[in-house]
Amino acid sequence: MADENDIFDYLSKGGKFSAPGNAPARYRAELLRMMASFVDSEMAGAAGFADWINKGPGLKEKIACARIVLEKFDHAERVLRIMGDFGANVARYQSVHPWSARIGRADDIGVKRRAGDMRLNVFHYPIASWIDSVVMNVMMGTATVIQLGDFANCSYQPLGAAFRDILPREKRHAELGEEGLRKLAAHGDAERREIDESVNYWWPRVAGTFGASKSERTALLKRYGLRVRSNEDLLEEWRARMSAALSNAHGGWGGRA
Repeated sequence: MADENDIFDYLSKGGKFSAPGNAPARYRAELLRMMASFVDSEMAGAAGFADWINKGPGLKEKIACARIVLEKFDHAERVLRIMGDFGANVARYQSVHPWSARIGRADDIGVKRRAGDMRLNVFHYPIASWIDSVVMNVMMGTATVIQLGDFANCSYQPLGAAFRDILPREKRHAELGEEGLRKLAAHGDAERREIDESVNYWWPRVAGTFGASKSERTALLKRYGLRVRSNEDLLEEWRARMSAALSNAHGGWGGRA
C-alpha cells in the first residue's frame, strides 16, 4: 500500500492489520494513542477505586470493589502487552504517572490532556464518598461498555480480540454498580439526595469522555477502521441507558435526563 488512499481503500473493504510490521506509520500513531488512552484510564480508574475497597459497607461491596480494581489492572496489562509489540517500555509504563493522584473536587480541567497523561479527564477527579464511588462506577462503567463496543471490531486484530475479551467483564462492572445503586437508593431520602448530587456532579464529566460532536480525529479513526460510530451516537446511547438505569435504581429519579 503506497499511499494513504490505498490504506483507506483497503480498510473500507474490511481489511485488517495483524502485526506492527504491516501497519502504516500514521495508522500506528493513532492506534498507539487509542491504546495509551485506554491503558492510562484503566490504570487511573483502578487506582482511584482501590482507595474505596475497605470503605465498602459490607463484604459483598468490598469484594465487588476489589474485583473491579483487579480486573481493570488486568485489562490495562493486556492492552499494554500489545503496545509492547510496538516498542512501548512495558516495565517502565506502570510508574510513568501517579495513577491515584486527583485534582480538587471543584476544579474544572475541561478536555485538555495533562502532562502527557492519556487518561480520560474524568479520572482526574476525586471520589467523595462510597455513594459517589457507586454512582461514578455506574455512569463511567456504562460509558466504557458503549465505547468498547465501538472498538471491539477495530481494524487492528490483536486489539479487537483483546477488547472483545474485556467487554463482558466491563459489562459486569457496570451491573455490579447498578446493583449497589439500587440497594443504596432503597435506604431512604438522604441516600437518594446524595445519589442525585453525585449524578449531577459526574454527568458532564462522563459525557465529556465521548468527545466533541464534530471531531476530525474521530473521522480519521473511522476511516482507519479503528472506530465505527460517531461521538454523538455513542453519547446519545449513553444518555438513554443512564436515564433508564437511574430511573430503575432510583424510582422517580429527579436528576438530569
